[in-house]
Order: sequence, then C-alpha cells, then structure tokens
Amino acid sequence: MKITRLPDVERSEGRSVAVGTFDGVHLGHREVIAGSDTVLTFDPHPVSVVAPQHTPKLLTTPERKAELIASLGVRELVVIPFDAEFAKRSADEFVQDVLVGALDATRVAIGENFRFGHKAQGDPRLLQADGRFATTVHPLLEVDGEIVSSSHIRGLVLAGDLAEVTRLLGAPFQLCGEVTHGDQRGRELGFPTANLVPDEAIACPGHGVYACLAYGRGPLSAPVPAAVSIGVRPTFQTGRGELIEAYLLDFDGDLYGQTLCLEFLMRLRGERRFDTAEALIEQMHLDVAQTREHVRRHRARATGAGSATGNVQR
Repeated sequence: MKITRLPDVERSEGRSVAVGTFDGVHLGHREVIAGSDTVLTFDPHPVSVVAPQHTPKLLTTPERKAELIASLGVRELVVIPFDAEFAKRSADEFVQDVLVGALDATRVAIGENFRFGHKAQGDPRLLQADGRFATTVHPLLEVDGEIVSSSHIRGLVLAGDLAEVTRLLGAPFQLCGEVTHGDQRGRELGFPTANLVPDEAIACPGHGVYACLAYGRGPLSAPVPAAVSIGVRPTFQTGRGELIEAYLLDFDGDLYGQTLCLEFLMRLRGERRFDTAEALIEQMHLDVAQTREHVRRHRARATGAGSATGNVQR
C-alpha cells in the first residue's frame, strides 16, 4: 500500500475514497473502508488540535493503523497533516480542495457520525448533495446491541476485556515499544522479562497479567507466547512507575534496544501483592501455563473456519 501525505498526493482519476479518523480500524471502520481503493485519514487525531484537553488515548499508532488498513486491500493511504491551519478550512473548502481537487473522488464512503470542516459544520447530507461524486453513508455498526466505537473499545482496553476488544477490532490489540533495562527482578525469580515503558499517547490495559503473543525482528520475527504483567510490582518496593513486563516463553535472547510488539489475547488476573517471593513464583508458573493454553486456543481459532462476531446489526 502506498502512503502519501496530502500535500504530495498525485491526481488520479476516479478514486473511491473512504474518509475518517479510523483509530483502531475496528469492525465499523472496516465496513466503511470495504470496497475503497483509497483511505483518507488524519494525523494527529483532530481532537488533539481543536480541543487538546479532550485528546483520547489512541488505540493505534499511525504505523499500526497503516498496517491494518493495508491488510484490507486498500491501494493508497492519504494522510492529512492535521494542524490549526487545516482546522480552519470550511466544510465546502474540504470538499472542493481535498475530495475533488486533490483526490478527484468519484465515490466517497463515510460513517453516519462523520463531521468535517471548521467547527465540524460538514455532515453526510452536505456530501450527499454534491453531484460530483457518489456518497455512501454507513450506519453505525452494532454488535450484541452495543455500538462499536473507538471510545467504547478504549474503555474495554482499560478494563482488561481483551477478548471483547479483539472481537470488536477484528484483530488483537497491540502495544509496541523499545525494550529497556529494569531491576532484573524477573531474572532473579527465574522469569526474565523484556520491559517496555507505556506510551502516554496510547491506550494501555489496566494493571494485571495478560496472555499475549510477542514478536519483533531478527530472532523474534516469529510470534511466541508471552505472559505479560502491567503495573507497579506491589510485592517489591522498586520506586519505579508503571511498567510492562513480558516473560517470553520458549525464547532466550538479548532484546535490549529492540522494538517488541505485544498482541493482547486475554486478561488472566489482576495485579496482586504476595507475602513471599515463593508465593509469587508459584503464581507465575500458573500464569505461564494459562498463557500457553490461551495462545493454543487463539491459534486454533485463527486456523479454523471463520470467527463469530456476535449479533451484528446495521
């Protein structure tokens, strides 16, 4: 998939364009994108510019969002570098300068809650009234009576309901970061961990222990199971802040300074304080066994015939 900044876009006759922020690229977003050869999105998130005090924690980095959109068969991702100057453009200017002028769109696909232009004055009706392109407005998607939205999924991530998050995203929630040095506490206990510092801009599951798949580059290019702890390690007085600690099963290697990605499959338990190191070690053995089982089930489902998404309504 070609990735282009809007100022550098080349005019191409007859684009079919899906427009939206698409944070998470969830099931509802995928309905909007389906059948489009081009996706038009924004970076950074428009709220961070027009109302920075309400900036949401994102479900996807720009790189992850591009990866997910590419997996849907889209040929080109056009990214609007969203800033205060762009936010001043009227809805009519957005249509004329971007959709018609830059992209020469013949078809535009949006969600029914999409708003655009200065002070969000543009709406689906404005696009539908423009005869220069056809507009498809997708109703909000419901799964089991709940509207699928990025904000709802962020709440599920924080609550640790990663199985439901995977179902609504259509793919596991992912965190990536550079492996940093910790206190070597896990190594002393027999469970050496690769440590990541949470990115303040990205949503992070609540404190607890999770079954994950981990992968990176080089010796870790193939995903391996990982038991991942998120929290402040209450059993020990470390003085450190929140940390993501990943114990990689069936892997022994040096990952310091490398990028590690974690796909979250299931929450195993909450964060707990243990009376002794021995009690913690016993629990960690149970966490590892549960992680193996959840990864086995995940892989079995992935190779099975399709996946259930519940009672989907449009």
